[in-house]
Amino acid sequence: MKNVIFGEITPLSDKDCFTVFSRLKNVFTYPIHTHDNIYELNFIENAKGARRIVGDSVEEIGYYELVLITGSHLGHSWLGNKKKFKDIKEVTIQFHSNLLDHTLLGRNQFKSLGDMFEKAKCGITFPEETIVKFKDRIVSLSKETNGAHSVLNFIGLLYDLSLCDDMRVLSSKSFSDDDAESYDSRRINKAYHFMLENFDKQIKLANVAKEVNMSETAFSRFIKKRTGKNYVDALNDIRLGHATRMLIETTHSIIEICYLCGFNNLSNFNRIFKKKKNCTPREFRDNYWKTHIII
Repeated sequence: MKNVIFGEITPLSDKDCFTVFSRLKNVFTYPIHTHDNIYELNFIENAKGARRIVGDSVEEIGYYELVLITGSHLGHSWLGNKKKFKDIKEVTIQFHSNLLDHTLLGRNQFKSLGDMFEKAKCGITFPEETIVKFKDRIVSLSKETNGAHSVLNFIGLLYDLSLCDDMRVLSSKSFSDDDAESYDSRRINKAYHFMLENFDKQIKLANVAKEVNMSETAFSRFIKKRTGKNYVDALNDIRLGHATRMLIETTHSIIEICYLCGFNNLSNFNRIFKKKKNCTPREFRDNYWKTHIII
């Protein structure tokens, strides 16, 4: 049976810029969910060992946790993993996706914010030293949600977070509903679109290089310079994104998923999957759904 991730109905009104939920609790009970055109910044303190699910990323969190999610269809949740906690502090800030429009985000002074929002389509997490630096500002927003000053303080917080050098993307890009990687290069975007459309086939470097009118050697250097990945890694990341989605959303067998996602044999699929995810495809599927708080 297919598991269903539900869309949260948020109390954020059209007339408000953002809303803040601040609470103390000792258990995580909220199911895996998505937001439609709502961005979310979530801060958690004192829940070390809880399990965070964002797209196809499943990790245990530390004492401090701060995650920004801007992907409308990116399933996410924090689960107790059968651990007992005491006095968990959680502050969730939700804001409209058009709070800062594309024109403003395109200005030089706001470029880092636009870049951060783009990365957060797959969910991003921040290092502990950054969280400690900003946690008081996050908590204080729960006490001053009225008036323009609170909005300016919130935008200032987002901007300062966008300057963090060590934010980390969580989910695979191809797991989200975005069609392609967003790079400042027409050729790279075209190459990614081609790979996304043909990931289930045995496409070669020559096929992609021809698509962007480059030689194989030139394209190999080009994609490495622009993305930090070689061609094989870029293609495997796309295939793994689709594979993890199928592991979560379908009842296809592991071997069926292997071939449907373009991998040429099961052992190769298992090896690449374990290298990227630190677990086998079967372990990933079992671990993802082992806590039954889905709707």
